[in-house]
Amino acid sequence: MRNSKTLNAEGIYAPHLGAYRPKLHETIGEHRGAPLPPEAQSELLTHIFSKDDEKPPQPERLILSLPNAFCIAANTLQDARLYKQAGDKAYWLSQLFPEAKCEFHLAIRNPATLLPALYGRLNNIPFQGFMSGTDPLTIRWSSVIEDIVSMIDGAPLTVWCNEDTPLIWPEVLREVSGHDPYTALKGTDDLLASIMSKEGMERLRSYLKEHPPANEIQRRRVVAAFLDKFALEEEVEMELDLPGWTETLVEDMTEAYEEDIFAIERMSGVQFLAP
Repeated sequence: MRNSKTLNAEGIYAPHLGAYRPKLHETIGEHRGAPLPPEAQSELLTHIFSKDDEKPPQPERLILSLPNAFCIAANTLQDARLYKQAGDKAYWLSQLFPEAKCEFHLAIRNPATLLPALYGRLNNIPFQGFMSGTDPLTIRWSSVIEDIVSMIDGAPLTVWCNEDTPLIWPEVLREVSGHDPYTALKGTDDLLASIMSKEGMERLRSYLKEHPPANEIQRRRVVAAFLDKFALEEEVEMELDLPGWTETLVEDMTEAYEEDIFAIERMSGVQFLAP
């Protein structure tokens, strides 16, 4: 949103979230994967464009963000599976504009921190009910991604780890928006600024200005070094206090997640963004 004019000039449109999310959920639930008829597509586009007078006359790329695309937080685990409906929901999304080329971009997160964060949003639901009988050690993102790949008919799928996002945020923005690689966007340091001390950010910006990195890999190494020294502990560490969860369990879940990442990186049909 902070780069709307810059992106619009390249035919890329990121609409206001409030303009489309309720209508998008409504449309997905109503049609449930049936190709959206032309008149319904026009109606949905009208909602998408309704709060913006500066949209490109003929957008070539439309960026939609939907945090609860697969399900609400309470249904994250069903039948001992993570995001059981992910493949179906991805297909439903692809049929909103069936004639258009569709891309998917997905951040994954260590289940050892994802599940506590999601459970923290809920009220009056016992933790065991939220877990739905799922063994935490069996949770795999690779199964979710396999389901998505199988349902989107070769559409590009880009995946990255949420834990890496501060290091690769410029690349994530570029992949999602599709903007020209030489276009400079505002906000590329926003995530870093949220987890690094003010002094650290000032020193990092000064260092990058005096020593411009030769490439993205070199930039990430510099950022990682500054994060190691100036990260805000309260922002990068999470207190885990869940019934039956021990430090050993969390360590084992993390190890399983890291092995799962290794498998995802090698999956056909997936572009994986790594630091």
